[in-house]
Amino acid sequence: QVQLVQSGGGLVQAGGSLRLSCAASGRTFSGYAMGWFRQAPGKEREFVATISQGGSLTDYGDYVKGRFTISRDNAKNTVYLQMNSLKPEDTAVYYCAAKTSYTSRTRNEYNYWGQGTQVTVSS
Repeated sequence: QVQLVQSGGGLVQAGGSLRLSCAASGRTFSGYAMGWFRQAPGKEREFVATISQGGSLTDYGDYVKGRFTISRDNAKNTVYLQMNSLKPEDTAVYYCAAKTSYTSRTRNEYNYWGQGTQVTVSS
């Protein structure tokens, strides 16, 4: 069992930056690939970014590539999402998630989820 607790988020103007954190407890954090997803009102939850167990491999959704950076610190059992050049269309509830083995863009492959945190980008 893995528990994920998110922090960060909030309200920011377009062009600004935010950093989300997701702290894990329970089983060995380094044994899990991690992902970030987001869900806007009336839309399905969509893939944002994922990172491998050791942190050497990352993958991003096309709509955030070049603006967002996923990273992890296995010594602190924490994964981060640095969001730069934010746009109003980035407004959503953001979720971190954990899965065993390799990275994935598919939300159904993730076993554990954080509580979600609101990110609002004003124009």
